[in-house]
Amino acid sequence: MFMLILGVIIILAAYGTRQNAATYRFFKPLRISGFVIIVLGIFNSCIQQIDAGYVGVQSLFGKIQPTILQSGLNVVNPLVAVKKLDTRTQNYTMSGINDEGEKQGDDAIRVLTNDGLEVTIDLTVLYRIVPSDAPKLIQETGLDYKDKIVRPLTRTKIRDNAVYYTAIDLYSKKRDEFQTRIFTSIENDFKKRGLVLEQLLVRNITLPNTVKGAIEEKIKAEQDAQKMEFVLIKEKQEAERKRVEAQGIADYQRIMSSGLTDKQLQYEQIKAMKDLATSPNSKLIFMGGSKVPVIIDGKGQ
Repeated sequence: MFMLILGVIIILAAYGTRQNAATYRFFKPLRISGFVIIVLGIFNSCIQQIDAGYVGVQSLFGKIQPTILQSGLNVVNPLVAVKKLDTRTQNYTMSGINDEGEKQGDDAIRVLTNDGLEVTIDLTVLYRIVPSDAPKLIQETGLDYKDKIVRPLTRTKIRDNAVYYTAIDLYSKKRDEFQTRIFTSIENDFKKRGLVLEQLLVRNITLPNTVKGAIEEKIKAEQDAQKMEFVLIKEKQEAERKRVEAQGIADYQRIMSSGLTDKQLQYEQIKAMKDLATSPNSKLIFMGGSKVPVIIDGKGQ
């Protein structure tokens, strides 16, 4: 558009030189230059390049056109203005740490829980623009959709849903449930505006110091109880092992005592004497009336 206006100004200046004989010689060069600039301006205005990951939204005299421009080179009306929107995944972070979020300073979300305690939540929203809904988004919201939709809607939904949970539930066992709940409520409102909510990341939940200390003591007590339960189970297993071992020894002794008779012992004694008599060393064995035999080593004889 700038080149078109510049070309028209140069042509008007060229016709102004015809009024003076001294400047008449500039008439034709200026007029030709003006027409060349106008042609280049028209050509430049008719061709719009859209980068990958973007779409172009056309505006003709303030009216948004429903047709979007895809990535690449597009031929358009030279009078339209093209606004380029990023359709890739974007993130909006609200954090209590300075320079970490979109806003400077502490931008964490402070909510009241079901038990009346104030909890601080750090959150990141991952979203993107629906390409086909880009004209609708520009017409109804404008280019500052982050400040008009993403930020206020997310903060409001988190506060609305936090009242259904206690501080301890948000910090521990119901954190995933809370995240899923706010994701569902925000997702529906985003769709109405032409945005897709891809993921909602609850990065950190900070509790009051008194509550945090109570939770840590409770967790420690539960861990100690689990440890003691493990020790008791181990002691019971050891006691059972000893009982089984003692029972086995008792059974063995009972079987041996009931099975060994005098004849069995005499038989075992004879076997032992036989083995001793057949050993390489010379032996003299006297079997008298006594139950205990007398053995004399005859090796030296």
